[in-house]
Amino acid sequence: MPDHTTRARRDTGRYVSDELRDRYFAACDAVFALGAPARYETDVETSFGTTHVYRYGPADPAAESRTPIVLIHGSGGCSAQWYPNTPALSAERPVYAFDTPGDPGRSVHREPMWQPERAAQWMDETLDALGLDRVHLVGSSYGGWLVINQVHLRPGRLASVTALDPGGLEKVGLRFFVWIFASLFATFAPKALRPRLAAWLEQPVLVVPELRRWIRAGVRAFRIRRPAPLPLSDEELGSIRKPFYLIMGRRSLLVHPRRQLERVPRLIPGARAEIIAATGHGPQIDHPDVVNARMLGFMEDVDSLGPAPAP
Repeated sequence: MPDHTTRARRDTGRYVSDELRDRYFAACDAVFALGAPARYETDVETSFGTTHVYRYGPADPAAESRTPIVLIHGSGGCSAQWYPNTPALSAERPVYAFDTPGDPGRSVHREPMWQPERAAQWMDETLDALGLDRVHLVGSSYGGWLVINQVHLRPGRLASVTALDPGGLEKVGLRFFVWIFASLFATFAPKALRPRLAAWLEQPVLVVPELRRWIRAGVRAFRIRRPAPLPLSDEELGSIRKPFYLIMGRRSLLVHPRRQLERVPRLIPGARAEIIAATGHGPQIDHPDVVNARMLGFMEDVDSLGPAPAP
């Protein structure tokens, strides 16, 4: 079991106290219980700390040989974020979910890894420690930047990349931070007002009690120590040669969906891009059945073509 009590560097994520950390873990477990049960959990060591990994399904032994999915959550959360997605995804393929060091989760952050090459090294080391030499990589928000950065810098292990309303395509604007803070303050609103605020802000955390407690516990318990990632340039995106799927919410405040709907397929050969209606920053949470089916269909299409030549 990793030691979460070791004194952290000033430039690495840390828990405020053991008591608040334990409360956060309890809130995480309540959210995890909404999704598929993990088959097991494990910790792997990297140059940047200990990475906690959740392994899911599949129930059908024949599906064990299929190319696995690796899930990378967004900033300020942990792998519990994937509760709407793990049942469907793990029914079809092996699924691994990483708690990113530097975010509140069960990983332990010891060295900064916000720099692009360091982030790519961390993921490569984690995949290597798990013996995964070919994966479908999926990331949301900040995790979207991590997976786009990975396919740009270290694509060798990747069968495909799916980016869900990701960072890494545009500079993070003021409107996104305003939405984040407004959503946090709304968690303290009277219960009768929360459904209306949830609809206005497009924030399911306000009406799902387990999510609301989880988010509030994380804000109290953990301090993130990294800058917002810089977006990849047109030239950097144009270097990507792996199958790439971009899914955005129509009312996203992190990206301009229509701009990226045109830009990404133009820059990345063969890339898919689409916009999901009636959602903002969390298409995989607001419309899990739709997004799960489309991600699985994309991966099936990629696998049917066989491994692509190494770039």
